[in-house]
Amino acid sequence: RKQVLESGGGLVQAGGSLRLSCTGSDMAFDIYAVAWFRQAPGKEREGVATISYGGDTLYADSVQGRFTISRDNPKNTIYLQMNNLKPDDTALYYCAVGRALSLNEQWYKDWGHGTQVTVSS
Repeated sequence: RKQVLESGGGLVQAGGSLRLSCTGSDMAFDIYAVAWFRQAPGKEREGVATISYGGDTLYADSVQGRFTISRDNPKNTIYLQMNNLKPDDTALYYCAVGRALSLNEQWYKDWGHGTQVTVSS
């Protein structure tokens, strides 16, 4: 059964760093685009970063220069390194697998359940 699994969330002070990980069960990531989305309380879900099977990346303006998405195909894992975190980054972060390098969630079919990131001021 295909599953997308996120890990690495937690509580961090503003200015700190976290690294999120996303792995696939019965799903080879190296043929897909994989993205991170996030949803804060009372807000719509938004795309954060995505990486193609070829390694091309795309970032939301709000995280450009602070977040880095990368992939380790032998480990079937996608990472999101988040530096200089801000309270506005507090959200439930989701990993999603799709077929296009896009921050539009309509292109993503398989989703994890999310990992919580909380940034205190």
